Amino acid sequence: MIGPGSDSARRRALGEFLRSVRARVSPQAAGLPAGARRRTPGLRREEVAQLAAISVTWYTWIEQGRDVSVSAAVWSRLAGVLQMSRAERHYLFELAEATDPEHGRETLEQLPEGLQLCVDSITVPAYILDRSWNVLCRNNLMLELFSGWPDRDSQPNLLRFMFQDEAARTLVEDWEARAQRVVAEFRAETASFAEEPEVSALIDSLLETSPVFAHWWTRQTVVEREGGSRAFFHPDKGRVSYRQMTFHLAIRPDCKLVMLLDEAD
Repeated sequence: MIGPGSDSARRRALGEFLRSVRARVSPQAAGLPAGARRRTPGLRREEVAQLAAISVTWYTWIEQGRDVSVSAAVWSRLAGVLQMSRAERHYLFELAEATDPEHGRETLEQLPEGLQLCVDSITVPAYILDRSWNVLCRNNLMLELFSGWPDRDSQPNLLRFMFQDEAARTLVEDWEARAQRVVAEFRAETASFAEEPEVSALIDSLLETSPVFAHWWTRQTVVEREGGSRAFFHPDKGRVSYRQMTFHLAIRPDCKLVMLLDEAD
């Protein structure tokens, strides 16, 4: 990790990374004619510059680690021209200290096989949500805590449960306060893809069916998702309390594993 105050080292690392990636992209792969025999593999600097619609001098300065101002749109075009993988693109924008304009719109990887087995192996209530807060999988302890939900829904969604299922009001302690925070967390998480059809349809549905959701959604409140105490009133066990922990999946950063640890432990 490049530490603070080392801008020149970061720029050098960025230039070296671009040169390495450029060397592996063939002209044919970039849609250019092969041309005469080349002394070096990959694309030439002038070809990258041409394809990314920037000047050769400017691109050369970037590879040389010079202190030049580069917009996020140019970094995005360079990532496309050099055919970077998701991990490489993320690394590029980290080194460039820029926000990827395509963040949240990436082609999503398939969830790995065996994910349900992983969740089943967790010894506390646990479940995985996607970026629309659909429940992708859950263990039996979560099913027991939620009194049979999400299995009673064909497409379980935590927001729909919270705002459209009457059971949530009796299950979740201090439901009004939790509802306010849930809306603010969801707004913060979906900022970059709120216009996507699935997310937009979910928001529209909640606005139409839940006055509480509509009230807090129009307040434009944004907070980070955080852990902390979560209490429930279970019909058989009475009041139970947990500490919520949330982890993002490496292969699918849009998905998160939520675990509810017994506060007594």
